[in-house]
Amino acid sequence: MCAPSAPAPPDPKQTAAASTGTNVATALANASLNNVSQVGPNGSLTYSQTGSSKFTDPYTGQTYDIPNYTQTTQLSPDQQALYDLNNKTQQTLGQIGVDQSEKIRGLLGTNVDLSNEAVESRLMDLGSKRLDPRFAKDEDALRTRLANQGIQPGSAAWNAEMTQFGQNKNDAVNQLLLTGRGQSVQEILTARNQPLNEIIGLMNGSQVTMPQFGSTPQTTIPTTDTAGLINANYSQKQQQYATDSANRNALMGGLFGLGAAGVYKFSDRRLKKNVKKIGKTNDGQNLYRYEHKGSDKPEIGLMAQEVEKIDPDAVITTASGFKAVNYDRALGLMGAA
Repeated sequence: MCAPSAPAPPDPKQTAAASTGTNVATALANASLNNVSQVGPNGSLTYSQTGSSKFTDPYTGQTYDIPNYTQTTQLSPDQQALYDLNNKTQQTLGQIGVDQSEKIRGLLGTNVDLSNEAVESRLMDLGSKRLDPRFAKDEDALRTRLANQGIQPGSAAWNAEMTQFGQNKNDAVNQLLLTGRGQSVQEILTARNQPLNEIIGLMNGSQVTMPQFGSTPQTTIPTTDTAGLINANYSQKQQQYATDSANRNALMGGLFGLGAAGVYKFSDRRLKKNVKKIGKTNDGQNLYRYEHKGSDKPEIGLMAQEVEKIDPDAVITTASGFKAVNYDRALGLMGAA
């Protein structure tokens, strides 16, 4: 019976190539499943394959074709018309902004003057517009009242009243300077920034409503553990090899124990039934399983007629005419150390 051969271990590169190929195929299948085109009231979203690129595994040298996809968003006719109109409006407003920018070039080149003189000048300008009419009215009313009281201009009473009126007027102006600085600064800055704000406003226009699409369900195909399957198959072959080796050793041990040295055992083909070839010995002789006629006990052994052709001295013909085999000689065990 020939000794079983140990299984060859898997080639690492072949295993890696199989595993990478499975991973690439799974990734491509997942991409194809998840590239779902959508159509909505404001437009559509479509996917299309636009060529492919080559990927070479640096370990195995295997090259794969990876498809390239393009995502395209198409506006509905109404939204496309609004988009075109908005672009045209933006161009017009942008040109106006350029024209206005030229007008304020000098303004931007001048620093904002927030000194006391500038602020107070602004306050006095504001105050004269509001306080001067009131002071003029109050002074006329004072002169009328003094005249009605018989107080003549130039008199001590007249001068006292006019002096008090002047002090009140100065106090009002001083109060304006003390409390109105913040307002004056704000008005100066507003006058400065207004042209800029107008230009910025010109740059803003109507916004196009972009299509809103629902989230695509992400379908994922699990990756096959190709390397694990290959290694598991190799382990199974190793286990089978160990089992076959153990069975062979047990079988050969039983065969070698058929008789003592120099003892012949009947092994004539004519004495056997249910003969089945089960393998070969190490030197190439056929090994059979059979039962002797008149017995149902299975045995394993050689055929005397075949052994006789190889080594006639290992076979004798008995007085009954049937042949017997010296197994020690037939198996090359005689004289072995």
